[in-house]
Amino acid sequence: QVQLVESGGGLVQAGGSLRLSCAASGSIFSINSMYWYRQAPRKQRELVAAITSGGSTNYADFVKGRFTISRDNAKNTVFLQMNSLKPGDTAVYYCKAVIATIQVPYGVDYWGKGTLVTVSS
Repeated sequence: QVQLVESGGGLVQAGGSLRLSCAASGSIFSINSMYWYRQAPRKQRELVAAITSGGSTNYADFVKGRFTISRDNAKNTVFLQMNSLKPGDTAVYYCKAVIATIQVPYGVDYWGKGTLVTVSS
């Protein structure tokens, strides 16, 4: 089985920074793209940032210039550095990874359970 576990969430004042991590573990053969999503109360889940296995990145317009996604392929981990945080960034942040296993050798989406980020004004 494959698990994704996020960490690094918490309470921060507006203008502050947080660094989220998401580590994948289990019977992993390869990891393709990795993503960060977020879901605020009473809103739909939305894509925040994505990174390919080769390191190409994409960002939602609302985080460009403030958030940075990166990954450590050796540790099967993806990061999200969040700077200049705003109250509107308050949400549960989820990571997703497209992972191939020995049992299922094509890419399947796996999700973490999320980590809460609260930005106070």
